[in-house]
Amino acid sequence: MTRSRLSTTLAVCLLSLLTSAQTAHKQPSKVAASDHKLLSIHVTGSQRYKPEEISASTGLKIGTVASDDDLKKVTKELGETGLFTDVSYSYSYSGEGTKLELQVADNDKLVPTHFENFVWFSNDELIAKIKERVPLFNGQVPVGGNFSDQVSDALQALLLQHSLGARADYIREGTGEDGPIDAVNFRANDISIQIDQVSFPGAAPDVEPALAAAARKLHGMDYLRSSVNAYAKTTLLPVYLDRGYLKASFSEPQAKVTREEKGEIEVDVALSVTPGIPYKIAGFSWVGQKSLSVEKLQSIIQQQIGEPANAAKLNSDLEEIHKLYGTLGHMAASVKPEVNLDDTAGTVLYQMRVQEGEVFHLGDVDIQGVDAKLADRLRDAWTLRETDPYDSSYPKRFIEQSWKLLPTGLNWTVSIHEALNEKDQTVDVSLRYGLKP
Repeated sequence: MTRSRLSTTLAVCLLSLLTSAQTAHKQPSKVAASDHKLLSIHVTGSQRYKPEEISASTGLKIGTVASDDDLKKVTKELGETGLFTDVSYSYSYSGEGTKLELQVADNDKLVPTHFENFVWFSNDELIAKIKERVPLFNGQVPVGGNFSDQVSDALQALLLQHSLGARADYIREGTGEDGPIDAVNFRANDISIQIDQVSFPGAAPDVEPALAAAARKLHGMDYLRSSVNAYAKTTLLPVYLDRGYLKASFSEPQAKVTREEKGEIEVDVALSVTPGIPYKIAGFSWVGQKSLSVEKLQSIIQQQIGEPANAAKLNSDLEEIHKLYGTLGHMAASVKPEVNLDDTAGTVLYQMRVQEGEVFHLGDVDIQGVDAKLADRLRDAWTLRETDPYDSSYPKRFIEQSWKLLPTGLNWTVSIHEALNEKDQTVDVSLRYGLKP
């Protein structure tokens, strides 16, 4: 597990040392152990934590003895958490004891934590129980430092309290391979937690059957918060979007243990839904089209003004428009609908932003899976030329028209592969022939 090391400034300032007058030939007396009794801890510099929270995290107790090494160790440990970009200390001591001054600078680059499958606690309970062991935990952690390890250790202690043979661990998650870390996900490993029942608080009775059908694949799945969220977004949310509920949303899943036996756990999952209001279509407007007329584009949209907005139908229509542009060589064309909602009227106006992109031409044509003589015959029958705008519908038509060139009595298969070359705006086509067993 990668950890970044934080440079910690240890500034020790000896403000005063009271001693008795000594003659020149006598050795100075040593400071008594009582001089290191901790009288107070004063913390400055943090906007995120209260001074008493940072004081509590040091483990130092007022009235106990704290040596120089103790103070250095505390400062070093605070710096290694990654919560602060700088930690320094100073102290003064006298015959009464030591007064400690801690100066810190907050690390502003913290990310949220997610708890994947600690199903024995609610999210708030988990944060509270972790905070008992890790006083500075508030639901966020730094990407570097050892603070995530401290949280993981606290979670491990909770698992042990419940006599569970699971292992607490975490992963840092971000967008893409090289993207920034945007969350740290904690998970209990080496334990089986499966979903039994799924409910939808807030769903109307007429929508519940469709939700139940869409949620069928969740039953028996391993429970992970992120997996359930992803399933809700891709499979359950369209149940509402296709009925015009364009602002519908699901809350974080709430899991409740219903059976716990021999290391196998079953949970019921509640996915609360806020449907919002249904919207009807008020109209469409088009911006950016050049090669195709507004009338042609609008004719592909199946939905009419006054009908409930249906996200699935709209996406299907936009895919047909993309294919149509492909027949004109606009292989990178896109149409993105901007949604303008009128909550008072319960309507939606779509502004369709078209980006046609450049016109692509034919690149290389590669024919595989047949002998050289047959490949030459097929290549001669190919009529789309490099000077022509590429037509994405042509390869399929070519296959249908060229079956007569293939040897009869055999069960042929063929697949089409297109590769776009953005630099020179060409499309390489590969036709791969084969025989079914």
